[in-house]
Amino acid sequence: MPERILITGATLPSGERADLLLAEGTIAEMGSVADAAGATVVDADGLIALPGLVDLHTHLREPGYEQSETVLTGTQAAAAGGFTAVFAMANTFPVADTAGVVEQEMSLGRAAGYATVQPIGAVTVGLKGEQLAELGAMARSRANVRVFSDDGFCVSDPLLMRRALEYVKAFDGVIAQHAQEPRLTEGAQMNEGALSGELGLAGWPAVAEESIIARDVLLTEHVGSRLHVCHVSTAGSVEVIRWAKARGIDVTAEVTPHHLLLTEDLATSYDPRFKVNPPLRRAEDVEALRTALADGTIDIVATDHAPHPVEAKESEWQAAANGMVGLESALSVVHAAVVETGLMDWADVARVMSDAPARIGRLHGHGEAIAVGAAPGLTLYDPAAASEFDLRRLAGRSANSPYLGRRLPGRVVATFHGGYATFLDGAVRPHEEVARNAAAAWGVERG
Repeated sequence: MPERILITGATLPSGERADLLLAEGTIAEMGSVADAAGATVVDADGLIALPGLVDLHTHLREPGYEQSETVLTGTQAAAAGGFTAVFAMANTFPVADTAGVVEQEMSLGRAAGYATVQPIGAVTVGLKGEQLAELGAMARSRANVRVFSDDGFCVSDPLLMRRALEYVKAFDGVIAQHAQEPRLTEGAQMNEGALSGELGLAGWPAVAEESIIARDVLLTEHVGSRLHVCHVSTAGSVEVIRWAKARGIDVTAEVTPHHLLLTEDLATSYDPRFKVNPPLRRAEDVEALRTALADGTIDIVATDHAPHPVEAKESEWQAAANGMVGLESALSVVHAAVVETGLMDWADVARVMSDAPARIGRLHGHGEAIAVGAAPGLTLYDPAAASEFDLRRLAGRSANSPYLGRRLPGRVVATFHGGYATFLDGAVRPHEEVARNAAAAWGVERG
């Protein structure tokens, strides 16, 4: 087994202080630990201890787009951001629409050792929106897939969406919808409004998102299934989801860190780092999203970590790819958007960035409250360490972060996955060490 680790003086989400002894794959002791002979000691005085973060929406790009990211580099980025589990989106090449591809992704994650990689299966073959993928085969595979999404594309055909919702009921699956009516967003470049007109950029109207969510919550109610709404971005979408929940429809929703902090005004720079789908919206939308996260209308924060190579982002706005990297910055952005503003406390952050994502994705052994016997996925965070976000904070393969040069609060100090450190003292641990510890902790064969 990996070495014993004693974390001293950590502040729990409840505000209490405690020592935590990690040993033999669990939190072995908690409170005031008197006997920890031979343990590696980590001083956590002044640090917040959170359950290991879980991201329900990550693009790891492998297989097929390794120039942007790999499972190894993406999970290193996750570790640097305090994440111990990530759900890998299906838009790889080949697409993750078969049992073979999702099992390959899971195996790559186990070999890397930095975080649990839980594959998300495609809803339709090749993400083409024409016929259902092998949902049942992926669910029965070793990857045990429970979340299915064509993210990057909307399942716009209502009959196909209905059939998908019906199919996943058999194994308690969930359809995670990229809510974007394609006909209303052809050629769209940024949020539709007065500013898009001034800048001469084609608009992405809020109703293109809201109309799909409205349709899908009604389909979900009709079928009696589960729906998850990806990257909610408008105040109108919040109202639709709030209505659906009040009606008893089984719908959950996520918001990205960037939609909690950044606004459409950044498009005036024509800097493609700020080009994303769905686009950055108005300040009024940002406020509505923050309130919805705080009151539970929106269930979780998910990064939508979308790495791209330099040539895909450093071009004119219209030609640039959509997407931002977000794993390494997510906790600091949430800190700025909802903790510093007084809307949420650290217990709330643990709920929306650990417990709820694991629960929605049916990922057992993650998101558990910090307690004796719990799986030792932990994140130590220094809330007082405000600094300028720079390239040294990025551990993945791509650097298309919208926060470069921006001052952000807090900093991840350490991440522990499976009882061993994946990120410590501001640095990702060497892969040979992490892979060795993963093999000891989880029986993973190194390769």
